[in-house]
Amino acid sequence: MNKAQFIALLAPHFDNNKKETARAVDIVFDTIVRSISKGEDVMINDFGKFKKVDRAARKGRNPFTGETIQIKASKKVRFLPAKALKEVISGARKLEAAPKPPVKAAPKPAAKKAAPKKAAKKVVKKAVKKVVKKAVKKSAPKKAVKKVVKKKK
Repeated sequence: MNKAQFIALLAPHFDNNKKETARAVDIVFDTIVRSISKGEDVMINDFGKFKKVDRAARKGRNPFTGETIQIKASKKVRFLPAKALKEVISGARKLEAAPKPPVKAAPKPAAKKAAPKKAAKKVVKKAVKKVVKKAVKKSAPKKAVKKVVKKKK
Protein backbone atom coordinates (compact mmCIF):
# COMPACT_ATOMS: atom_id res chain seq x y z
CA MET A 1 0.00 0.00 0.00
CA ASN A 2 1.37 3.39 -0.90
CA LYS A 3 0.54 6.77 0.61
CA ALA A 4 -2.23 7.59 -1.88
CA GLN A 5 -3.97 4.27 -1.19
CA PHE A 6 -3.59 4.85 2.54
CA ILE A 7 -5.21 8.28 2.21
CA ALA A 8 -8.04 6.79 0.12
CA LEU A 9 -8.76 4.24 2.88
CA LEU A 10 -8.86 6.95 5.55
CA ALA A 11 -10.89 9.48 3.54
CA PRO A 12 -14.35 8.16 4.66
CA HIS A 13 -13.39 9.02 8.25
CA PHE A 14 -12.82 12.63 7.13
CA ASP A 15 -16.15 13.09 5.27
CA ASN A 16 -14.44 11.96 2.03
CA ASN A 17 -12.28 15.07 2.08
CA LYS A 18 -9.00 13.81 0.64
CA LYS A 19 -7.21 17.12 1.23
CA GLU A 20 -7.94 17.01 4.96
CA THR A 21 -7.03 13.32 5.10
CA ALA A 22 -3.72 13.91 3.30
CA ARG A 23 -2.98 16.81 5.63
CA ALA A 24 -3.62 14.63 8.72
CA VAL A 25 -1.41 11.82 7.36
CA ASP A 26 1.37 14.29 6.54
CA ILE A 27 1.20 15.75 10.05
CA VAL A 28 1.47 12.29 11.65
CA PHE A 29 4.44 11.25 9.49
CA ASP A 30 6.16 14.60 9.96
CA THR A 31 5.78 14.38 13.74
CA ILE A 32 7.25 10.87 13.79
CA VAL A 33 10.20 11.89 11.59
CA ARG A 34 10.96 15.00 13.66
CA SER A 35 10.83 13.07 16.93
CA ILE A 36 13.13 10.32 15.66
CA SER A 37 15.59 12.83 14.21
CA LYS A 38 15.88 14.43 17.67
CA GLY A 39 16.77 11.00 19.08
CA GLU A 40 13.41 10.44 20.79
CA ASP A 41 11.69 7.07 20.53
CA VAL A 42 8.13 7.03 19.20
CA MET A 43 6.00 4.38 20.90
CA ILE A 44 2.51 3.67 19.57
CA ASN A 45 0.60 1.27 21.82
CA ASP A 46 -0.37 -2.06 20.25
CA PHE A 47 1.55 -1.12 17.10
CA GLY A 48 5.24 -0.70 17.80
CA LYS A 49 8.20 1.52 18.51
CA PHE A 50 10.31 3.60 16.15
CA LYS A 51 13.80 4.39 17.38
CA LYS A 52 17.03 5.86 16.08
CA VAL A 53 19.98 3.44 16.05
CA ASP A 54 23.67 4.24 15.57
CA ARG A 55 25.53 1.69 13.46
CA ALA A 56 29.28 1.45 13.99
CA ALA A 57 31.82 1.50 11.18
CA ARG A 58 32.58 -1.99 9.87
CA LYS A 59 34.23 -3.96 7.17
CA GLY A 60 32.25 -5.36 4.31
CA ARG A 61 32.87 -7.20 1.08
CA ASN A 62 32.12 -6.11 -2.48
CA PRO A 63 30.08 -9.02 -3.92
CA PHE A 64 31.33 -8.50 -7.51
CA THR A 65 35.04 -8.31 -6.87
CA GLY A 66 35.31 -9.95 -3.46
CA GLU A 67 37.35 -6.97 -2.31
CA THR A 68 37.16 -5.93 1.37
CA ILE A 69 35.77 -2.40 1.86
CA GLN A 70 35.28 -0.11 4.84
CA ILE A 71 31.62 0.84 5.58
CA LYS A 72 31.15 4.17 7.38
CA ALA A 73 29.24 4.59 10.63
CA SER A 74 25.61 5.54 10.06
CA LYS A 75 22.32 6.25 11.78
CA LYS A 76 19.24 4.19 10.94
CA VAL A 77 15.65 3.89 12.04
CA ARG A 78 14.56 0.65 13.60
CA PHE A 79 10.97 -0.46 14.06
CA LEU A 80 10.21 -2.86 16.87
CA PRO A 81 6.70 -4.32 16.56
CA ALA A 82 4.56 -4.45 19.69
CA LYS A 83 3.39 -7.76 21.14
CA ALA A 84 -0.18 -7.17 19.96
CA LEU A 85 0.98 -6.59 16.36
CA LYS A 86 3.11 -9.75 16.43
CA GLU A 87 0.13 -11.76 17.68
CA VAL A 88 -2.13 -10.47 14.91
CA ILE A 89 0.48 -11.20 12.23
CA SER A 90 1.11 -14.73 13.55
CA GLY A 91 -2.64 -15.45 13.69
CA ALA A 92 -2.71 -15.98 17.47
CA ARG A 93 -5.01 -12.99 17.88
CA LYS A 94 -7.89 -11.85 15.70
CA LEU A 95 -8.29 -8.26 14.65
CA GLU A 96 -11.25 -6.35 15.98
CA ALA A 97 -13.73 -4.94 13.50
CA ALA A 98 -12.37 -1.91 11.69
CA PRO A 99 -13.76 1.38 12.93
CA LYS A 100 -16.54 2.59 10.69
CA PRO A 101 -16.69 6.16 9.47
CA PRO A 102 -19.23 8.30 11.31
CA VAL A 103 -22.67 8.23 9.76
CA LYS A 104 -23.89 11.69 8.98
CA ALA A 105 -27.54 12.45 8.50
CA ALA A 106 -28.59 12.56 4.89
CA PRO A 107 -29.52 16.07 3.84
CA LYS A 108 -33.18 16.52 3.13
CA PRO A 109 -33.88 17.11 -0.53
CA ALA A 110 -34.79 20.70 -1.17
CA ALA A 111 -38.37 21.03 -2.28
CA LYS A 112 -38.73 22.81 -5.57
CA LYS A 113 -40.84 25.90 -5.31
CA ALA A 114 -43.51 25.59 -7.91
CA ALA A 115 -44.74 28.77 -9.45
CA PRO A 116 -48.12 29.69 -7.98
CA LYS A 117 -51.10 29.04 -10.23
CA LYS A 118 -51.84 32.73 -10.45
CA ALA A 119 -48.39 33.46 -11.86
CA ALA A 120 -48.76 30.65 -14.39
CA LYS A 121 -52.15 31.99 -15.48
CA LYS A 122 -50.69 35.47 -15.97
CA VAL A 123 -47.99 34.07 -18.24
CA VAL A 124 -50.56 32.20 -20.32
CA LYS A 125 -52.79 35.30 -20.59
CA LYS A 126 -49.87 37.44 -21.80
CA ALA A 127 -48.98 34.86 -24.43
CA VAL A 128 -52.58 34.68 -25.62
CA LYS A 129 -52.81 38.48 -25.86
CA LYS A 130 -49.68 38.60 -28.01
CA VAL A 131 -51.04 35.96 -30.36
CA VAL A 132 -54.37 37.75 -30.61
CA LYS A 133 -52.71 41.09 -31.38
CA LYS A 134 -50.64 39.51 -34.15
CA ALA A 135 -53.73 37.86 -35.60
CA VAL A 136 -55.71 41.11 -35.52
CA LYS A 137 -52.89 43.02 -37.19
CA LYS A 138 -52.83 40.57 -40.03
CA SER A 139 -56.60 40.92 -40.19
CA ALA A 140 -57.15 37.23 -39.88
CA PRO A 141 -60.71 35.94 -39.75
CA LYS A 142 -62.24 35.62 -36.28
CA LYS A 143 -62.41 31.83 -36.51
CA ALA A 144 -58.60 31.61 -36.85
CA VAL A 145 -58.12 33.89 -33.86
CA LYS A 146 -60.45 31.74 -31.74
CA LYS A 147 -58.53 28.57 -32.73
CA VAL A 148 -55.22 30.09 -31.70
CA VAL A 149 -56.63 31.26 -28.37
CA LYS A 150 -58.10 27.80 -27.65
CA LYS A 151 -54.78 26.10 -28.42
CA LYS A 152 -52.87 28.36 -26.03
CA LYS A 153 -55.22 27.64 -23.14
